[in-house]
Amino acid sequence: LRFETLEALRLSSKGRLSYCSRWQEDEAALEGCVAPVELSPYCGWVLDSLSGQLAQEITPTGTSTPKQSTPLRKRASAEKIPPGSHRSFSPPSSTEPSETKENDHLSPLEINQEVVPAVLSSKVAKVEGCIRMYEEMHRLKAKERLRQRQEEQEQMVRAAYAQASEQLKRFDELRELKRHQEFQELQEVMEKSSKEAQGQQEKLKEEHRHRAKILNLKLREAEQQRQRQEELERLRKEEGQERLRRLYSIQEELLQLNQQIDPNYRHKDLPRIDLSAYSNRGNQICGLVSGLIRTTSERGFPTQADVASTERALQEMRGLISSMQQEIAAALEEKKRKDEEEEKQKQKELEKKEQMKSQTPAPAQQSGGKQQKEGLQVKTEESIMQWYQQLQDAAEQCVAAFSEIGNCKGNTEVKKIKTNLQKAATIPVSQISSISGSKLREVFDKINNLLSGKPVQTEGQTVSVTQHPQGLEFVCYKLAEKFVKHGEGEVSFHRDSAFPIAVVLSGIWELHPRVGDIFLAHLHKKCPYSVPFYPARKEGTSMEEYQRMLGYEVHDSKVEEQDHFLKRMSGMIRLYAAIIQLRWPYGNKQGAHPHGLSYGWRWLAQMLNLEPLADVTAMLLLDFLEVCGNALMKQYGIQFWKTMFFIQKSYIPRIEAVTSSGQMGCLSRLKNFVQKCLQAEEIPLPKGILTPSFWRT
Repeated sequence: LRFETLEALRLSSKGRLSYCSRWQEDEAALEGCVAPVELSPYCGWVLDSLSGQLAQEITPTGTSTPKQSTPLRKRASAEKIPPGSHRSFSPPSSTEPSETKENDHLSPLEINQEVVPAVLSSKVAKVEGCIRMYEEMHRLKAKERLRQRQEEQEQMVRAAYAQASEQLKRFDELRELKRHQEFQELQEVMEKSSKEAQGQQEKLKEEHRHRAKILNLKLREAEQQRQRQEELERLRKEEGQERLRRLYSIQEELLQLNQQIDPNYRHKDLPRIDLSAYSNRGNQICGLVSGLIRTTSERGFPTQADVASTERALQEMRGLISSMQQEIAAALEEKKRKDEEEEKQKQKELEKKEQMKSQTPAPAQQSGGKQQKEGLQVKTEESIMQWYQQLQDAAEQCVAAFSEIGNCKGNTEVKKIKTNLQKAATIPVSQISSISGSKLREVFDKINNLLSGKPVQTEGQTVSVTQHPQGLEFVCYKLAEKFVKHGEGEVSFHRDSAFPIAVVLSGIWELHPRVGDIFLAHLHKKCPYSVPFYPARKEGTSMEEYQRMLGYEVHDSKVEEQDHFLKRMSGMIRLYAAIIQLRWPYGNKQGAHPHGLSYGWRWLAQMLNLEPLADVTAMLLLDFLEVCGNALMKQYGIQFWKTMFFIQKSYIPRIEAVTSSGQMGCLSRLKNFVQKCLQAEEIPLPKGILTPSFWRT
């Protein structure tokens, strides 16, 4: 029986379960305990069969087993299998449900009769019932314990969750506190750093203000020092220019005084007086002064000692002139006395001859003799020629003074300086025009600043004559040469342009006499009729060279045409005639014109004393009178009108005598001009003269 029981237990669903000793660690085992108890689908009819069998066995004995079995059956029948549990267990075969349905239609008696052979003994059923009851009890206990354990676990979880939440809160609070503390510390550090930075910045600002104040003071002192230096430099230059002008004026006076010592010109009729010593000493003094001026020009500006030396030389020259004049006066007195004695002797002899003639018959007068007319001069006066030669010598000395710049083929730096200086001297002259007075003044200021040693801008480069010791001489020469070229080119085609060029040159001449002298030398060489001077052909002089001396341009043995030659000569004479009557309106009007109307009056007088040349003389006189005739009329009055009358009555016929029929154009215009002026008793203003309103433009 015992083995049968064990066999039944083994064959039961419970016996077929696998048990694990480490079920607490296995979650699957725990799920099996928690899951609801599942009964076999055959438990219902098994219990019904057992209930019927037990009722038959107990009925004779009258026990109360049925009463006990009834609750068990009810309990067993009451425990219905949930729908999900039926689905979780698959039936043994597909025939089982159908058999179950068929069994449901059978009566309990028929079922009992079919199952009785297979039912175990009642004891087995009882044990199985006890086992099931025990399992149910343990299941309930396990369920209760599981529920309690779940509650404990839930409480533990809730407690752990609450504790974790509290710890998290504390942690968040601690972290927030630390963050706040760090933020406070960082803010304090930033505030401290900001305060330190502000303090440092204030210190730097204060130091910067202090340094700026010191720098401003230094800059102000430097600016004042620079202004003082500029003022001193300006005063030095002005004094130097004044001393240089003084040297030039002394040199000019020396040269004029030296002309008076010429023993072969004025006092050649005093053969017994030897003036060679005076002449030699005068030439030595002039040479010393010229060398001194050349040296000071190379050095910059002359010093007061140089001026004193030249003044002593001038005093010595005046002393020479005084001694020479005294000696000449004494010689003249002696000669006069001898001449008077000779005159008396001749008078006595004439009286004797008259007495003899009165005693003899007079011879017949010869008829048909020609009466000689006093002719005009062929050569220019000696004093004018000496002046001409002095100007040429001054130009040659100027060329020699800048020999280093003139011959700078191998020196690139000097060549660059030469090019820049030449551009700075010639470009402003090309910009002279009668557009407006302000433009003309700008050109004048450029030229004046360049000659004064100030830096000027030329084609984007700064140029100054102080860049080279010979820069000033070079600029003076090139500037004078450019003025002459502008006269023979621009004025010959645009006659009105003579006046703006002349007024600028007159202002420059007044401030820088050296430029004027070199200009005259260039003008006389290009146009000898501006002296006036008719060059004579010397022995050994070729025809080409002689034509160049007359003013013609000769290229490749070809002489320029006469019309072109006359235009060039006309332009230069017009420029010269404009210069002698114009002055720079912004200059010093208290001083005399450096080359005024007196030179023009001398030119006109000397021109009328020379034999006329065909075509040239008429053209020169007409241009000269058209440009400066009005100014000469205002200056010399009745003397000028006498000259005009002389031109009409005497000089024009002489021009006609040497002029061919094909060259009468200029002569006809000259005759008409002189005739109209004499009839109107007025010389018209030249066309293109600069009016006062021009300088306000």
